Amino acid sequence: MGLGDKIKHGAEEASGKAKEATGKATDDDSMQAEGRADQSKANMKQAGDKVKDAASDAKDAFNK
Repeated sequence: MGLGDKIKHGAEEASGKAKEATGKATDDDSMQAEGRADQSKANMKQAGDKVKDAASDAKDAFNK
């Protein structure tokens, strides 16, 4: 998995946290929910990154 994707997914998670916090501070339930949804999407992408990395590591170990 490329470092650029990992950085992008981490930034998406941080953005979701900021959106959730802003929603909480302004009593905007919709924005809070949107921030949590953004975080969930980013976490799913990060989980996919980890699976791809593990598969790549296993393949590299097998080929040695």
